[in-house]
Amino acid sequence: MSALTALKLTTAKKAQQQSPLVQRRQKLGLKLWEQMELCKALSEGRKYAPTKFKTVTDTASGERRSIETLKRVKQWWWTTDSGKVNLSIRYGARTIALNAKGANAIELPTADDLLPTLQLIKQAVENGELDAQIEIASGKLRAGFVK
Repeated sequence: MSALTALKLTTAKKAQQQSPLVQRRQKLGLKLWEQMELCKALSEGRKYAPTKFKTVTDTASGERRSIETLKRVKQWWWTTDSGKVNLSIRYGARTIALNAKGANAIELPTADDLLPTLQLIKQAVENGELDAQIEIASGKLRAGFVK
């Protein structure tokens, strides 16, 4: 029991649900992490191919089973005619406006600046700096599903 005396003990209860705001931050953070992994893989000259599980139904027997398939990850950056790299941040199928003037892309001088920029944006998302933009994009995305 002497080992436990060095620890700070408390009575705590784990939250059953996260707030929608935290869920949206985590969703965007995961997508930014995928973009960082894609960027690392492309700079090292290899392919980034994450997998996901997909449920399929056998037409003959009607049996449902899960199969592992490759997940398609589209890159959020492109090279302009002038040789600069533009990076847009996406939430679902929507591009996030990064400021009040409607700027939807970040211009980078070279592709080498891409990974540090993605890390900086991920930190901003985790700190809640893009919450308003995420909320707007989420609202537009949800509006597309209304019947």
